[in-house]
Amino acid sequence: MFDHTSNDITAELAKLHILQGADFIRQLKNITQMGVFQLVEEETNIYTAGSEFSADYDNLLCVAQKAVEYGFTVYILPNPNEIRTADFIFERKGVYKMFDLKTISGKSSVGNRLLEPIGQTNRVLLNIVVGVNPMKLARCVKTYFEHNPNAVEVMIFKGKKSISVIRNDTTHQHFFKIFVAKYVK
Repeated sequence: MFDHTSNDITAELAKLHILQGADFIRQLKNITQMGVFQLVEEETNIYTAGSEFSADYDNLLCVAQKAVEYGFTVYILPNPNEIRTADFIFERKGVYKMFDLKTISGKSSVGNRLLEPIGQTNRVLLNIVVGVNPMKLARCVKTYFEHNPNAVEVMIFKGKKSISVIRNDTTHQHFFKIFVAKYVK
């Protein structure tokens, strides 16, 4: 049974590494209902559990603000030293997803950055802040799914645009053409 009054978020985050399916999603929801999250600012739909002390908090907050524009409620997760954890839990219309953020600030960093969260989470959020060749990005996303059998989704934020790619998308015979069209639109 989940204790909603517990402040031991590290233990609850650690459980995510052994849960799957509906139990995993239920645990994400339970974590968001812990008393450790505080609203960042009124009317933002962004909550944090002490992450404002981390070195990358400003980047996390910036990306969280973008996610709110796309209709998500965002929970910025702490980064306990004892376990590897993702950066966010996103909730929209009762659907909970956990993402690890990878900000792409160099042209050659996409492939390496996508491989970092393997074993940490099955969803990655790429925040693109530099010009990236869309065909190269599509190849990196496809390679990510090929190297990570547990991968479910890669979400990409580029400017005011959000693109979601799931595993089945990458197996479509016209994936590259479709991806490039969405990315440059």
